[in-house]
Amino acid sequence: MVNYIIVTGGVISGLGKGITTASIGKILQLHGYKVTAMKIDPYMNFDAGTLRPTEHGEVWVTEDGGEIDQDLGHYERFLDINIPKYHNITTGQVYSAVIEKERKGKYLGKTVQPIPHVTNEIKNRIRRPADESNWDFVLVEIGGTVGDYENVLFLEAVRQMKQEGERVIFVHVTYVPMLDALGEAKTKPTQHSVKLLREIGIMPDFIITRSEKPLDNVRREKIAMFCNVHEDDVISNEDVDNIYAVSLLFEREELCKKILRKLNLRKDHNDLEGWEKFIKKIRTLKNPVHIGIVGKYFDIGTSQLSDSYISVIEAVKHAAWNNNVDPQISWIDSKEFEKDSSKLRNLDNLDGIIVPGGFGHSGIEGKISAIRYCRENGLPYLGLCLGMQLAVVEYARNMCGLMKAHTTEIDKKASHPVIDVIPEQVTILQESRYGATMRLGAYPAILKKGSIVQKLYDSEKVSERHRHRYEVNPEYVEKIERSGLVFSGRSPDGILMEFMELPKHPYYVATQAHPEFKSRPLKPSPLFDGFIKAAKKR
Repeated sequence: MVNYIIVTGGVISGLGKGITTASIGKILQLHGYKVTAMKIDPYMNFDAGTLRPTEHGEVWVTEDGGEIDQDLGHYERFLDINIPKYHNITTGQVYSAVIEKERKGKYLGKTVQPIPHVTNEIKNRIRRPADESNWDFVLVEIGGTVGDYENVLFLEAVRQMKQEGERVIFVHVTYVPMLDALGEAKTKPTQHSVKLLREIGIMPDFIITRSEKPLDNVRREKIAMFCNVHEDDVISNEDVDNIYAVSLLFEREELCKKILRKLNLRKDHNDLEGWEKFIKKIRTLKNPVHIGIVGKYFDIGTSQLSDSYISVIEAVKHAAWNNNVDPQISWIDSKEFEKDSSKLRNLDNLDGIIVPGGFGHSGIEGKISAIRYCRENGLPYLGLCLGMQLAVVEYARNMCGLMKAHTTEIDKKASHPVIDVIPEQVTILQESRYGATMRLGAYPAILKKGSIVQKLYDSEKVSERHRHRYEVNPEYVEKIERSGLVFSGRSPDGILMEFMELPKHPYYVATQAHPEFKSRPLKPSPLFDGFIKAAKKR
């Protein structure tokens, strides 16, 4: 029988419920259990596909083409599994399904209400993974915080699951602030958060406290007393130097043992040694490698948002650790190069440059200038999606004599549209059908024998995930290649350019895909691994 672990949050958003959920899953997995995870997003959007990165962080793409909240990326990286798109549930999906059933008369003339019809739809979706596979544990993270109007029905649905006899454990993640003026941690926000949860009818089995420092016994006792949980079930989750170490922090707190005890399950397997060695290795790396990410989704008000590129950041880390170097990542706003081109010389202080994906006009010329600087100065370069498209634009302009070359995403009347919209996307754009209509999910590519990318993958056929509407225009491929650029990977029919490289450059490789989505802590993406090797040499 499947066991459900429901993860809720309180006090503030951004506590790290996704990392907490993934870390709980990891320790269960290391103790021999088969684990998967789901994310509930209470927003009305059908999925994350139309959300800008500065609004809600990176959009994660699944193998089957789902555009999902970035927490699914944490689950995949920690658990080293591919998770399908139906493991993400949104309010938009739920209400859309309920209304469709009502229109088809599926409710047999009854008055359709939030309870039971909406909550039944939610429960059916939560149970689907267990119905389709033999998971031991399904972890369900409910987005937002307790007290938010929008997640009440999701909380009610999981409350009903427990009442209906499902094997359910509730884990509540809260913030315990430590005020400098007082010099002590305060538990009152946690108490109020749990009070709200209990009013809904949910009693947490565990309270996981996020704080800057380890929770002391005084605060642990206080939370246990006022929140009606056992003192041993208050779990400290203080700040650590690396997110992958949270699992070991939970092991120190014996969280896995306590979960299994509540469910009357045995812990008869322990495979933590490899993970412990991995974390120890990370902590002992001394030699730095300096990587710059040239993007534009950093600024939101007066804040800087690295979550826009979280998978790229993690893929850099995975590859760096695999090459025994400590990654030092710099955020570079491409718009700065447009204001002052002399700032391009600052790139010389770095060992490698990445231009990741993105949409829209702002910062484009700054990115193209940075790409040219890398090409002309032998600076290792990795282009991802838009990073490949702009590399083609730059090369066409400066090496092929096509000075007005551009992508039609930016200049619809470009004299030389070296990057153009995929033909089947034309009608979609004309009709403004933006949600879930891009080229999404895993697609195969055939790699040129003897090329850099073929050697990196050690295969002539690979599959990577995509999320885009624009491609290299086939009409310009021959002209560009005559000037020295190599399109080293193509779609099986040979029409779509999937990879490109400059053979005589220290490392100048780009792909139309997003290989960062398949990078794992112990299995880095081949393209990122090759990039870090070149950066390390520099």
